[in-house]
Amino acid sequence: MQRRNLMLAAGAVLAAPAAVRAQSATTLRFTPQQDLVTLDPVTTTAYISRNHGYMVFDTLYGMDGAYQATPQMVAGHTIGDDGKLWTLTLREGLLWHDGERVLARDCVASIRRWAKRDPFGATLMEVTDELSAPDDQTIRFRLKRPFPLLPIALGKASVPVCAMMPERLANTDPFRQVPEMIGSGPFRFVADERVPGSQNVYRKFERYVPRQDGALSWTSGPKVVHFDRVEWKTMPDSGTATNALLAGEQDWQEYAYHNLLPLLRRARNLRLQVLDASGFVSMVRVNHQQAPFNNPAIRRALWGAIDQTSIMQALVGPAETSLFNVPLGVFGHGTPMASDAGLELLTGPRDYAKVKADLQAAGYKGEPVLLMIPSTSEPNAVAGAVVEDQFRRAGLNVENYTVEFNAMLQRRNRRGPVADGGWSAFVTNWAGTDWLNPAGHIALRGNGDAGYAGWASMPRIEALREDWFAAPDLAAQQAICRDIQREAMREVPYYPLGHYLQPTAYRSNLTGILDGFATFWNVRRT
Repeated sequence: MQRRNLMLAAGAVLAAPAAVRAQSATTLRFTPQQDLVTLDPVTTTAYISRNHGYMVFDTLYGMDGAYQATPQMVAGHTIGDDGKLWTLTLREGLLWHDGERVLARDCVASIRRWAKRDPFGATLMEVTDELSAPDDQTIRFRLKRPFPLLPIALGKASVPVCAMMPERLANTDPFRQVPEMIGSGPFRFVADERVPGSQNVYRKFERYVPRQDGALSWTSGPKVVHFDRVEWKTMPDSGTATNALLAGEQDWQEYAYHNLLPLLRRARNLRLQVLDASGFVSMVRVNHQQAPFNNPAIRRALWGAIDQTSIMQALVGPAETSLFNVPLGVFGHGTPMASDAGLELLTGPRDYAKVKADLQAAGYKGEPVLLMIPSTSEPNAVAGAVVEDQFRRAGLNVENYTVEFNAMLQRRNRRGPVADGGWSAFVTNWAGTDWLNPAGHIALRGNGDAGYAGWASMPRIEALREDWFAAPDLAAQQAICRDIQREAMREVPYYPLGHYLQPTAYRSNLTGILDGFATFWNVRRT
């Protein structure tokens, strides 16, 4: 697979225009990975919406670089009744952007709304007998059984985000966006400067009260803002975005495109950094309700067509061996639940003649396979092109459906056959933190019609997930996750395509950018 080469205009990188150089030092100019379409971080798994959400909204707990929960909006908590009574106390001085005080009942309503969209939250509510606000500062959970993961459920940085919002907004149907962006986070969203497809603007919330303690890491610790204004400028073309950074027109580019890394490394006034060691994980999700992938034998036969190394080399470049890892199973590379259980299916030479014969023996009759590939995500577009080639070599009758990401999401919700506007498979990626464990791993759920698009029904994985929550220690959790991975290789909810690291790029006069993902507190210009 030849990766796209982009020609950059040499003159554009020599010097920043005078108007740019004169711009106020209190404005940070940021190029996000893609356009911000969905503003409500509870209703989507889009990372762009998660990043926006952490600017506007705050969370009861943060998450540090060790994936542990730390108090954020809460001053702390107490645990009683043998682990079945949790009492959370809000910090003093918390205000919504409209000037109203943050109350416990706002948070209770926010938790309930989020839990209807998030599998980890749904599990928390299943073990909750009572969630209440006995007074303005107190949130109370009465549980059916001990649930020590409660803080990380509320504070995880994986999607969807448990964003706190006023009760009047939190009462919105969780499958509809809230009508206003009113949070208590360190930035206000400037709605009247929003230009869909082009610009989103944030202003410092002057009345935000940062924590006074805690180490700065990911979403944990004091969120101190040093810029009065942050402007997100959407630039879908990678060459245009990179030129703007090199010329000083932009300060920070969320994703440094892999095929342009050699150019960026040569720039004296830029820095490259991998913020998240858990990286990204790519996958092909298949539709368990429609032919041909409603046949488990066909799903299993196709393992032999998946060449993770070729996919990752196309995505990051064959020379960038330090930026990808294979083989990848169903948990994030290098994370505590990852193992090599069952991964022999992904190692060794690929024999496409054998895969073609195996597919026919499994019952494949040439049904169309509509493969959806998001065009507005360069990593997914590159991975999707290689997957399409591998599927064709295996003898599948592939129909390419490459469209803008949000258009793909709309078709993804259709459950009918391809002939009626349905789909067979789609390519996407996740942050490695979303594949940390079975608690919040949306794509690994086996709860059928109630689950993630593809609607896999896998009772054994669901039972093992319940066992994982009850496991007494890390070793027991890891043993269960090895069993989950073996079962996933048999049932095939999706095909993992590999793990890769995504650098970010920014002007060297910026300091204080934290590990994790793009957050905007603690960042300064020197």
